[in-house]
Amino acid sequence: MKYGVFYGSTTGNTEAVAESIAEQLSKEGVLLREVSVATVEEFQSVEVLLCGASTWDIGELQADWEEFLPKLREVDLTGKAVGLFGMGDAIGYPYNYLDCLGEIWETLSTTGARLVGRWPTEGYTFDESRAEIEPGWFVGVGLDDDNEYELTEERVKKWLAQVLSELSESEVAST
Repeated sequence: MKYGVFYGSTTGNTEAVAESIAEQLSKEGVLLREVSVATVEEFQSVEVLLCGASTWDIGELQADWEEFLPKLREVDLTGKAVGLFGMGDAIGYPYNYLDCLGEIWETLSTTGARLVGRWPTEGYTFDESRAEIEPGWFVGVGLDDDNEYELTEERVKKWLAQVLSELSESEVAST
């Protein structure tokens, strides 16, 4: 399979986004998997990893990712593209909005994987985020169903189109 959509979801919000992404990619061949039951081999078996998580409490990683992420620290994912989508609450937790994405990328960036789908911070209200990899850019798309539910669907569609565009551009560049 070309795409793997891996997610951890406690309340179902991240799961709903993961299912939407998988549905939009269904004609491409998609592995949709909760990280609580995922294997390292499944991460290695796909070309593109689309990973979703939510930030909990004060900057904590979602429980399923907290358990699974250490398994990826020594894995070689060279040549794989990684796109990240995350849930957060920018009003309730403005000092650690989307920290989960930053933590996941900190681990995956050491595996040889390359990032796709950086997302602009413009239009978001927050104070600090580990997901802001450089001024004005999140490591992936941020979603806030607590405060901006009406923006989720459109942000996901635009982000996925951007990821697919970046992937096709890199395929052309490598030929």
